[in-house]
Amino acid sequence: QVQLVESGGGLVQTGVSLRLSCAASGGTISAYAMGWFRQAPGKEREFVAAISAGGGTTSYADSVKGRFTISRDNAKNTVYLQMDSLKPEDTALYYCAANAAPLSTSRDLKRYNYWGQGTQVTVSS
Repeated sequence: QVQLVESGGGLVQTGVSLRLSCAASGGTISAYAMGWFRQAPGKEREFVAAISAGGGTTSYADSVKGRFTISRDNAKNTVYLQMDSLKPEDTALYYCAANAAPLSTSRDLKRYNYWGQGTQVTVSS
């Protein structure tokens, strides 16, 4: 069973950058595609970005394309989300998740098998 722990969230101003990390334990993430999702208060959890197990394929939500970058370091068992040019609408609880289909970059949260507890990102205007 893979355990995922997110870190790197915080309270920042519009326009700055943050890098989120997702550290895995209890298994190697090299067998999993990984994704980032977010949930704002009163809204459903939504897809942000995904990366295939080998890192060769990525997918992004239109709302973050060009500003966010997903990456992974399988040797460190860690996935990252670099978030640049942050906006107030990026405020949410950010979750990482593992998908047992290694080639997938699915946007469907139901495809993901393991989830972290989330890290809060708050962007002030």
